[in-house]
Amino acid sequence: MKFLLIGQPNCGKSTLFNQVCGYKVETGNFTGTTVTYTESRVRLKGEVIGLVDLPGTYTLAGSNAAEQVVLEYLLSHDDYDCVINVVDASHLGLHLGLTLELLELGRPMILALNLIDEADHLGIQINIRELSEKLGIPVIPMIASKGRGIREVFFAAHQTGLSKPEVRRQFYQEDLEKTITALIPAAIGLDLPLNAEAVAIKLIEQDPLVSRQVEKQWPELIEKSEIIAKRLGDDGRIDSGSLLNLERNKAALAIAESVTVLGTRKLNLRDTLDNYLLHPFWGYIFLILILYLFFQGVFQFGGLIEGPLLKLVTSSEQFAINLLNPGKLLGEVIIGLIQGISGGLAIVLPYLIPFLLGLGFLEDFGYLPRVAFLLDSLMHKIGLHGTAVVPFILGFGCNVPSVMATRTLDNKKEQFIAAALATLVPCSARLAIVFGLVAFYLGPLVALIIYLMVFFVIALTGKLLSKLLPKDTPGLILEMPPYRQPNLQSILNKAWFRIKEFLVEAWPVLIAGSIVLSLLNAYNLTRYFNFLTVPMTWLLGLPTQAGVPLIFGVLRKELSLIMLGQALGSMDFRGVLSPVQMITFTVFVIFYMPCLATLVTLHKELGRRAMWNIMGITLLIATVTALFARGVASLIY
Repeated sequence: MKFLLIGQPNCGKSTLFNQVCGYKVETGNFTGTTVTYTESRVRLKGEVIGLVDLPGTYTLAGSNAAEQVVLEYLLSHDDYDCVINVVDASHLGLHLGLTLELLELGRPMILALNLIDEADHLGIQINIRELSEKLGIPVIPMIASKGRGIREVFFAAHQTGLSKPEVRRQFYQEDLEKTITALIPAAIGLDLPLNAEAVAIKLIEQDPLVSRQVEKQWPELIEKSEIIAKRLGDDGRIDSGSLLNLERNKAALAIAESVTVLGTRKLNLRDTLDNYLLHPFWGYIFLILILYLFFQGVFQFGGLIEGPLLKLVTSSEQFAINLLNPGKLLGEVIIGLIQGISGGLAIVLPYLIPFLLGLGFLEDFGYLPRVAFLLDSLMHKIGLHGTAVVPFILGFGCNVPSVMATRTLDNKKEQFIAAALATLVPCSARLAIVFGLVAFYLGPLVALIIYLMVFFVIALTGKLLSKLLPKDTPGLILEMPPYRQPNLQSILNKAWFRIKEFLVEAWPVLIAGSIVLSLLNAYNLTRYFNFLTVPMTWLLGLPTQAGVPLIFGVLRKELSLIMLGQALGSMDFRGVLSPVQMITFTVFVIFYMPCLATLVTLHKELGRRAMWNIMGITLLIATVTALFARGVASLIY
């Protein structure tokens, strides 16, 4: 059997998936975390059940990438046995619109009524039995984040998948029903996973995906449906798709109102937080304070571990050099191997682990959407498109999903600008350089200043790109989720999910790069690579040996720091780099050319030309900002 998880963004759908399948989906307490669907398996009643987590979507209209992924899956698969529609109980009227749209598909379905505790906090009481009767499907209350009701949800889905009860949709106004009835006979013979009634409804909506599939089998039906749809909205006030959507929303609100009793809201500390955290003045003060405490905590934790680990790394490398025969192939390979392993262990992980734990806490608590709101209201004034804020937030983990998230934007210009700016966001790989080089040797305050400078550069770049590529910059409409008590297991799983990515993908590249550099040094080949970068290293005032680390840093940003230590002959950078050089190198690496994985994603999402343009833009920004940072640092140190 196979179940589909479908729901609106931030309804707890991916949390439910992770509770039963392990941490395999990138979730957070903000909109837009799931970009593509994820499949897994779960054992239920002695059998293995397939489970598919589809992206969060408000409708099946196919007007953006998330909606298209969901609709394309439904149009290309008919092997699922039950749809589990996850709904936020605290916003029932808003979420039932998608429920009614799913009922139109006529497939077995249950409703998982999530966030019952949040609804209770708001004083909302829902009559579960009456809601089930009005929808004609089982309704199961659930608190996914606490594991409550999950067993009952899957048992109900299993029973529904076996019995396959008839599913009835809601009926709408008379003219609309007559139009649907008129199209059903013509849609009966079509070879689609949807039934004839669902096809008729989608044709009235003039859904592009369904229309394309129908046109391949019966072009005349498209013409007929367009005529009928035009006649339906002939008064000129509204098109047929909007009319149908309006009817759904009216029915959804009516159902929600009839099954809901509003009591007294239970006020607590969470209700007053936004008065301060979203304040037009104090909100930014708290943002800077929270970021400072976050960085200070990461620095303190990482500093406690990095010092002893560096001593262990240095002694291990010296022992290997004394034991082996440097200059010989095997000896250099083993020394490079040891340096790659020890570099990732001593420099990257001490800061990566606390950073990811802290980021997971802020995600689950619900502060990141507030950060998006604050940054949007500031940067939108200088031309930065508001809807790009969420991809920026994803970029703090990794720029790859950040670039992928830009596909939800309306046009190529917006997507290009958002993708270019998203590549400037300091991901967790760059974090290792900021903390391992600047924070450790110069203090966390300098690291925080660099991060604040990054925000300014992103905003300024957005302004310039908006001038060069004129476009409208509408305001941001961002769903603001409630504050929630972070789940420790979720935070740990989330951090492990991302750390495992470093262990599996990044660390092997670091080790391989370390071995390559060791061999290049042994056979005196690094001078050729360094010669290619002499103009840049001279301009920035960096050692000539920094050329190879900058070249190999395109593979993985962490690699540039590890290889810099190897190239300079010491992982204790205090003795081989000045404070000005540390700051200059860090600022340049933060901005210059995206890593290889991000470049591949840019090519896939935007095309080759856009990828090369973004590479050039980031290299220019890196050079200018590094020179500026060098000048300012020279006045201080």
